[in-house]
Amino acid sequence: MNKGGAGGGTSGAAGPTAAAAAAAAQKQKSLQQRVDNDIGNPSLAASDIPLQMSSNFQVQAADSLLKLVSELKQTAIFSGFASLNDHVEQRTEELNQQAEKTDRILARIGEDGAASLKEMESHYYSSVLRSNQHLQQ
Repeated sequence: MNKGGAGGGTSGAAGPTAAAAAAAAQKQKSLQQRVDNDIGNPSLAASDIPLQMSSNFQVQAADSLLKLVSELKQTAIFSGFASLNDHVEQRTEELNQQAEKTDRILARIGEDGAASLKEMESHYYSSVLRSNQHLQQ
């Protein structure tokens, strides 16, 4: 019996390897059965539908949020342009008033210059020196 026991011990040593192989085969078989059951079971596919719908709603909500942010940015930019336009119009009006004032000043300077020139011409033509020069020629 010792030999049988020893032989049993030897087969016991080979047994764990064979047992591990058998356990791996059993595990693979059970996984294959689970996959087959999951594919064949319509309740799992039906449970995925709400998940897909939820994902779609989240994508739509994110898209809507991005559009809202874009519109808010445009509103902020355009309202900034409105105040900028008001400032430009105000500045344009100020510059137009300054241009009119400058035109009036230049017109007055021109009139003063013309009056001074006429006065100098009259002094020149009535001066004794001019009369003497005219007579000498």
